[in-house]
Amino acid sequence: MRAGGVVINADSAQVYRDLRLVSARPGAADEARAPHRLYGTRDGADACSAADWAAEAKAAIAEAHAAGRLPILAGGTGLYIRTLIDGIAPVPEIDPEVRRAVRALAVGEAHPALRREDPEAATRIRPGDTTRTARALEVVRSTGRTLRAWQAARSGGIGDAVALRPLLLLPPRDWLYRRCDERFEKIFSDEGIEEVRLLLKRRLPALAPVMRAIGVREIAAFLDGALEREAALAAGRAATRQYAKRQYSWFRRQPPADWPRFEAALDCPALPDALALLGGGE
Repeated sequence: MRAGGVVINADSAQVYRDLRLVSARPGAADEARAPHRLYGTRDGADACSAADWAAEAKAAIAEAHAAGRLPILAGGTGLYIRTLIDGIAPVPEIDPEVRRAVRALAVGEAHPALRREDPEAATRIRPGDTTRTARALEVVRSTGRTLRAWQAARSGGIGDAVALRPLLLLPPRDWLYRRCDERFEKIFSDEGIEEVRLLLKRRLPALAPVMRAIGVREIAAFLDGALEREAALAAGRAATRQYAKRQYSWFRRQPPADWPRFEAALDCPALPDALALLGGGE
C-alpha cells in the first residue's frame, strides 16, 4: 500500500539552486502537492555528472521505497535516465593533458578528428554537439578504446531490480514549440534576468554545466549589451526549440520500443488517465 508519490528530478539544469526560474524548476505550489527530491540541491560551482546524479537518484528511490511511497522520475535528460537504468560505463579517469588538448581544439577540428579516430561515434554524434564530440574523442585518445566499447561493459544500473512504468510524453511539435516560446518569455522576466545576473557575478568557468543552461547565454548577451532585448528573446526561443527537438528525437528513438508513448497535447483531457496508469499495481 503506497502512501503517495515522491517526484525525483531527472533534469540536468534543475539540479542547480542558482537557476530556479531559468531552469523551470517546480514552484512552491507544485512542491506543496508532493515531496520533491534532487531539485536545486547543487551549487552551480559543483558540476553534477550523470554518475553523480544516478547515485543520488538511487538513494532517493530507496528512501521513497522505505517510506512506502512511489518514486516518480520526471525530466528530460536522457543520459541521466540511461545511466540510472543501464548503469555506468567504467571509463578510467581521462589523462588531464589529453583533456586539455581535446578541449583546445577548434569547433571545426574536433569532429573531423573523431571521424578518423572513432568513426562509429562520429556517425552517432552531430558535428555541432561539441560536448559529446569532445567526450568521445578524449576517451579514445586517453584509453585506446572507444566510448561504445566502454559502454558495453556498463554496471550498477537498477533496470533489473525495479518495476519500471515508463511514459514518454511526445506531444505534437507545433504545440510543443508554442510552449517553448511561452517558456522563454517567462524566463526573460525581471526574476530570470536577476538570476543570471547573480550567476554571472560568480565568474564560474564558461564550460560549467550551469553556465550552459538555456537562457544563461542569451540573457548574458542582453546584460552586456551584445544583443538588444528582442534579439536576445529570439535567440532564446530558437535555442529552446532546438533543444526540445533534440530531446524529442532522443526519446522517440532511444528508449525501448515497448515503452508507451503519449502523443497528444499535454493539456488534453486524456493525460490524467495516462498518468494514473503509472501508479497501478506493484
